[in-house]
Amino acid sequence: MKRLPIFVLAATAIFATPVIAQEAANTNMEIFMQKVKADKKLLVATNMELTDAEAKAFWPLYDAYQKDLEQVNGRLGKVIKEYADAYNKGPVPNDTAKRLLNDALAVEEAELKLKRSYAEKVEKVLPATKVARYIQIENKVRAAVRFGLAAAIPLVY
Repeated sequence: MKRLPIFVLAATAIFATPVIAQEAANTNMEIFMQKVKADKKLLVATNMELTDAEAKAFWPLYDAYQKDLEQVNGRLGKVIKEYADAYNKGPVPNDTAKRLLNDALAVEEAELKLKRSYAEKVEKVLPATKVARYIQIENKVRAAVRFGLAAAIPLVY
């Protein structure tokens, strides 16, 4: 029986810290997550070219979006963990596969809905080109994470 690669477990930890956090590991994961968040914020800051007035209006929205995105990440982490558990038991039963597929699609829908709602909020404080740039940055970061997950998560059997 194949086991899911360690990357999947690490990604699960990243996306689902509240779901799977445990004592000492929790401390290390919190440090890691703070570093990831700081690096992402620096990436956004470097590429947004905000004026002082724009920055004053944008950063609270950015922080709120990241906080809401953690909820989506937690749901994704839960789905990944459930899939890992099912996969590691052997062939995934049809009913389990269907439920996990629906859960995964619901997470994608929630992420899109969240992104759309924040794009509308950011449009009220930034020009459209900067809103588009911000959403592009978010999409690139998410694509990189999803690429790693896709490479590490085996196809259901």
